Amino acid sequence: MAHYASLYHGGASMPPLPPGIPVRSVWKDNLELELRFLHSFVHNARYAAVNIHYPGVIHNGSQKHTSQTADERYSVVKANVDALKPIQVGLAIYNDFGHIVAWEFNLRGFHPVTDPHAANSVGYLQERSLSFDEHQVHGITALRLATGLSGCGLFRRPQISWTTYAGLYHVGYLMKYLSMGNQLPDSLGGFLDMVRQFLGQDVYDVARIAVDCALPPGLEHVASSLFLVPAALSPRLAGAGSLLALLKYEMLYGDVSRFRGLIHGIQVI
Repeated sequence: MAHYASLYHGGASMPPLPPGIPVRSVWKDNLELELRFLHSFVHNARYAAVNIHYPGVIHNGSQKHTSQTADERYSVVKANVDALKPIQVGLAIYNDFGHIVAWEFNLRGFHPVTDPHAANSVGYLQERSLSFDEHQVHGITALRLATGLSGCGLFRRPQISWTTYAGLYHVGYLMKYLSMGNQLPDSLGGFLDMVRQFLGQDVYDVARIAVDCALPPGLEHVASSLFLVPAALSPRLAGAGSLLALLKYEMLYGDVSRFRGLIHGIQVI
């Protein structure tokens, strides 16, 4: 098995992280408090990860995914991201002092009774005790979260390395928020320019790296193979997903520079 390491400045990997890191659950009532904490924590951020739960895929291309060009795959993602409402945004951040914090922002606006979705994706979330009624009552509006994230100080910071897992949709929805809910760019080139503008050049997809390590597909399967402990106080939803992506990035030792900017979903792996 190949071994890969995180792109830590100076060539060293991140030190071991404690197991069972709690995820901070954020609703409309504690949003302001958590945004202030996020703003103070990101000052020394070194690594960040994103994971977003969304209601599945309702638009598909006319060809199999592996037969599509990168532009065709992006057009399918754009159609879905433009049309659908995300449900949770997970962020995990590791700073220069070895501290890590994960947030799970719970959104209002989507409900399976009224909004388009894929039934299997909604069923997956309900099996993990996600309550859409609770999100409608206590969730954060998309505009409020977009405003809060845009001003938190985490983005347009080229010194921060970003990671995700099978991340085209996760990054796509994040770009939608950072552009205040606008539709994604029409072209793949425009989208990648937007990603570089907000996240910088150092963007890595752990799913792409894991292929070369002969690890099984799936975020939690890879985490289990690496003996990673699930996040505490979370039913393994968006916050835990971002944390697992960050921890997995730390665990894959070696030089990952050749995976820079390769987002699973654009490139076939």
